[in-house]
Parts: sequence; C-alpha cells; structure tokens
Amino acid sequence: MFARRTEWNLNPNRFSAALEEAKRAGKKLTDLTASNPTEVGLEYDRAGILKALSRPEALVYEPDPRGLLSAREAVAGYYADRGANVSPEQIILTTSTSEAYSFLFRLLCDPGDEVLIALPSYPLFDLLAGIQDVKLASYPLFYDHGWHIDVHALESAVSARTRAVLVVHPNNPTGSFVSESERLALLKLCGKKELALIADEVFLDFAHPGTTVESFAREQQLALTFTLSGLSKITALPQLKLAWLVASGPAESRDRAMERLEVIADTYLSVNAPIQHALPDLLKIGVRLRDQLGERIAQNLAELDQQLAGQKSCQRLAIQGGWYAVLRVPAVQSDEDLALRLLEEHDVVVHPGHFYDFPQEGYLIVSLITPLEDFAASVRKLLRGM
Repeated sequence: MFARRTEWNLNPNRFSAALEEAKRAGKKLTDLTASNPTEVGLEYDRAGILKALSRPEALVYEPDPRGLLSAREAVAGYYADRGANVSPEQIILTTSTSEAYSFLFRLLCDPGDEVLIALPSYPLFDLLAGIQDVKLASYPLFYDHGWHIDVHALESAVSARTRAVLVVHPNNPTGSFVSESERLALLKLCGKKELALIADEVFLDFAHPGTTVESFAREQQLALTFTLSGLSKITALPQLKLAWLVASGPAESRDRAMERLEVIADTYLSVNAPIQHALPDLLKIGVRLRDQLGERIAQNLAELDQQLAGQKSCQRLAIQGGWYAVLRVPAVQSDEDLALRLLEEHDVVVHPGHFYDFPQEGYLIVSLITPLEDFAASVRKLLRGM
C-alpha cells in the first residue's frame, strides 16, 4: 500500500527510548541539547511581532510564485547588509529551508541521482533526500586545529550520478565555516563538473568573535549556486515559517534555474500572506534576538572553557560559529553508551556524536543556547560522569 521511500525504521533508538522513559518517570533532567530558541528564556518583542503579523494588506490574496516583491526586497536588503549584491529576482520564498531543499532536489535530480554532503553533519538531510528519491553520498571533514573540507576526497566522490554539492556554512554541529580557499575550490570543482553548489546558511549570523565570514550569495561566475536561509535561526522565530533560496552564478544557468523553480513554486504557492508582509519588520526585530543569543553563546562558551580547564578527560574542539560545541572524550565506550550513562546516572542530556555521523567514537555534542544556570550545572554533571 505504501511507497518504499517511507519504509523507515520508526522504532526509537536506545537513547531516545531511555530519554522518554526518564521523562515519564518524572526525573529532573538538565538538558544540554536545547535547539528551540523560544524555550530558552529570550526576551521577545511580543507587541512588535504581533503587530507585524496583523497588517490589513495581508487580507488580500496576491499570489506570486517567487513571493511578494516587498518580502523579496527585504531579503535582498538582508544580504546587502552582509556585502552581497542580490536582486529580488534571484530570490524565491519558501515556508522552510526543508521546502527549499525539496524544490532544489526536484530541480536538479532525477530519481537515483546523488547529492554530496559533508560528514559529520545534521541528520535531517537523510530524510529530505529520501522522500525526494535522491541518494546522498558523503565527503569528509577532518580536524586539524579546526575543521577542514577534504577537497580531494570530495572530488573523488563525484560520480556520473552526482548533481550537486551541499555545504552548511557554518556546519552543524562542528561550527566550522567554509574558508575562502575552500569556497573557491568548491566553485571551481562544481563549474568544471557542471554541478550545482547548495549552501545552507541558517547559522550565518552566529559567527563567533574574530571570525570573518561572507555569504555564498555574493556575485560570482564560476558555478550555479543556491543559498538557503530563513527566519527560524536568524530571527529566532522557528514558529513563523518563512525561508528562501537565492540563485547566483553564471547568468544563463541562473536564469534557466529560476524559470524552472518558479514553476515548482507556483505549483505549491505555500508561503502565506501575513508572514510575507511581516518580513521587513521581523528581520529588524531579529537583530535584537540575535544579540541576545550571541551573548548567551559567548557566556556559555566561557563557562564551558572554564570548567574544562581543570581536567584532562574532555576537550572542546575549535568552533567558529553556530549554537553547538563538539566535545572530544575518551573513546572507551560507544558515544551512545556514554550518553545513556550520563542520562541514567547523572540526569544530564547530551547528543552522542553518531547522531551526526562522526566517523569514530569519542564525541559528544552540547548546545550553547541553554539557559546560563542550567548550562553550568549540566556541564558540571557531565564532567563528574566522565
């Protein structure tokens, strides 16, 4: 009765099952996996957000497959503030970056075609690709005083079915930005192999102090490039579903891509009018929320480093941006076993590295947006449990 693409193993893994059991038992857990900004104690401009969503013009239906011009102009302004010259005609609005991925996979791939992704990386890509009948192949990130793309391994991974290379800038969970030399190498490779480059920049605005970054949306003529972002992270408003993709690169291939994407978008017309009309105001409101998150991340990172300084069993790997930190721990047991022990014996919740396809054991992932007191207490428990 059902399509093979939905034949997922829906049984919970050991860690998820243990976490649900601990919650049912009423355990008081300290959580180092927080990812929802609306639940970590930020001060939201409630009146401003509600006012932005109550514009009377939102009562009029004015369908545009690329999105309302006023909203796309607001997105173009967002990139102008970051040094990228983007025209509204290069932008298509979507309800989420997941939907933007769906549009791009449909644009670029026939069933069975491949997209190359970095490992380690966010596990959602497996599902996003699978439901579009797209296969994922991987290229490695390696750590040497910071994370780097293995460009030679990436080029070796390109096959006759490869249609695109995907980068997350900065990567989740490693917090590593694509360097300028890596960016140029990727663009040249994609141009030579006639591949598209997809850059996920949802965490772009969370660069750590001293890190200089630029968007992939900036002008270049080397390869067809699609840059994705949205409100979920950059304004800390995941419940207000709006995202976008920006097409850049050689004019001919960019324009052909936009013509086809417009048909795909017109088939769904998924973005609602109130959120599009609210977008200019929400982008302004988001600046203050990003400032709060940036301060929270900096304070938690300082707390983490202070606690790590007094011991030798755990070290933090270098990060350049994003909301997470990667901890290197002794690989004397599987990461899942360690995460289970920390949960069951110390009531602290962390993500094991295998959730993100780390190639070896010995990695834990912690969130840096956890409320300050909870974060400090959780790290203390984690280190006691090592």
